[in-house]
Amino acid sequence: MKNSLIALAAIAAAPLASAQSTVTLYGIVDATFQNLRADGNGSVSRLHNSGYNSSRLGFRGVEDLGGGLSAGFWLEAGVNNDSGAGAATNTNNQSTGNAPALNGGQGLTFNRRSTVSLFGPFGEVRIGRDNTASFWNLNVFDPFLNVGAGNALNMSIGAGKGTSFNTNLFGSARLSNTVAYLTPAGLGGFYGHGMVAFGENASNAAGGASKDGNYLGLRVGYAKGPVNVAVGHGHTKFSAGSTLGGDYVHSNAGASYDFNGFKLMGQWFTDEIQSAAATKQSGWLLGGTMKVGASGEARASLIRTKVANSPNGGQLWAIGYVHHLSKRTALYGTYAQVDNRGTGTLFHNGRATTVPGGNTSALDIGVRHSF
Repeated sequence: MKNSLIALAAIAAAPLASAQSTVTLYGIVDATFQNLRADGNGSVSRLHNSGYNSSRLGFRGVEDLGGGLSAGFWLEAGVNNDSGAGAATNTNNQSTGNAPALNGGQGLTFNRRSTVSLFGPFGEVRIGRDNTASFWNLNVFDPFLNVGAGNALNMSIGAGKGTSFNTNLFGSARLSNTVAYLTPAGLGGFYGHGMVAFGENASNAAGGASKDGNYLGLRVGYAKGPVNVAVGHGHTKFSAGSTLGGDYVHSNAGASYDFNGFKLMGQWFTDEIQSAAATKQSGWLLGGTMKVGASGEARASLIRTKVANSPNGGQLWAIGYVHHLSKRTALYGTYAQVDNRGTGTLFHNGRATTVPGGNTSALDIGVRHSF
């Protein structure tokens, strides 16, 4: 009996012969000297982070289950390396019940991604906190990758609320409690990404808030050779008594074409808050990246946004240059200016103007190291 128990314990402790697993530790540390200026609001110089790529620390792994199946996990934390603080996260896709996390001064949180997946010939089923399906086009078709002085999110999210709109909330960038499906490779260049998320409210929540924070989104596209084109749509539910006062709806379309070293990019987007005081904005981006020599890359973009039924809107133009010292280390510089239109002060790239229709500007100079 004793020998049988020892044998059973040994079998239970041993890995399956067919299973193979790998775990990877990775990250990016991006440090930026930044100067911000705004009409009527002076200027500030500071050490910041994530001027070229978002600083992060991550762990990911995959296990071969055999028969064409595999399982994997992905944990990725945003890092404010200028202060050592972790980046902000959110538990229920709403503005309540999350302090002090919304302030971004807490310890390490896996705010960027925290998922487990099952892979197979059918594609991928992914569960956990992740980028929304509708957000990806804003990142893929932005020459500045949604970070730094030229960040397109300064203009493209908020439904007339400008950068006061918290991209960690309201279905705009990342959400918690998601279930997603991603199509497999080998579909002739076509791809798709569908997602649902749950606000996790009780069915009898006060004020009709039972569905607050629930999200439904989709992205479909085609990428083959130098061409990439995709459309995205996301809808997050909010009751009349919530912070937004109504549903948040975001739609976009993007395209790029690589001319063997020069990549032209464009995108269109619209954001709407379907509240009693409904707000809506729409806009477009045109930009690109170009290789310079063996180790350089120039970047530029122009973005224009208009708030519906209002004289207000804005324009952002940005130029930048990246010099790769190695595959993992790069030096970069970016300059961007935001011009508000009409009497608005909605849009800025780090420091808001206090002058109606005023301008703001930002300069980033930094170094990025990945591992």
